[in-house]
Amino acid sequence: MSAPLGVILAGGRATRMGGGDKGLLTLNNATILTHVIERLAPQVAGIALSANGDPKRFAAFGLPVLPDPVAGYPGPLAGVLAGLDWAAGEGADRIITVAADTPFFPSELARRLMGAAEGMAHPLVLAATPHEAGERTRSMSRSGRVRHPTFGLWPVALRDDLRAALQEGLRKVVIWTEKHDGREAVFADAHAFFNVNTPEDLIEARRRAGTCGSMG
Repeated sequence: MSAPLGVILAGGRATRMGGGDKGLLTLNNATILTHVIERLAPQVAGIALSANGDPKRFAAFGLPVLPDPVAGYPGPLAGVLAGLDWAAGEGADRIITVAADTPFFPSELARRLMGAAEGMAHPLVLAATPHEAGERTRSMSRSGRVRHPTFGLWPVALRDDLRAALQEGLRKVVIWTEKHDGREAVFADAHAFFNVNTPEDLIEARRRAGTCGSMG
């Protein structure tokens, strides 16, 4: 089975960071986005960036920049759809998505997502981690795990279904994935999906990056 294409979701408004692109913040003398690209590149056959606004601000990365195909900033599913449309044009049948503000995600993400999709007519899998005591989350699955809906495996074959759902007002990722019997790929390390939402998170990410050394 050939490697999927990769799409980095960077379409959020970063309101808790005061606006701007969280992926362009620095971590270990490089942008967070640079770390995300370096972690994703060995796992996929090619990468595009899902982002709105002027694409020139990402010119240094040399990646295709995909704006939302649905108006009104409908959330990460619009970025997924942009990625699926791009992949269809590239002749691919599936994509892996990751978030632009999550620099420590697993190096075996793609392999584990694809493994969980074995036997599915349309491979649709979200990353998940065990729920920790005291942890607050709005994305708990029926299994009691925490889902990370920006980290997933998505089939190009369902892109028109997703487009119709978005046009009808759907915004919640898991409503759509559950409709299509989506699965979970469970990762033991919940901290691998730590993302930078606030200035305090950026301080913590820099601390972790220093602890992790090269972040390999």
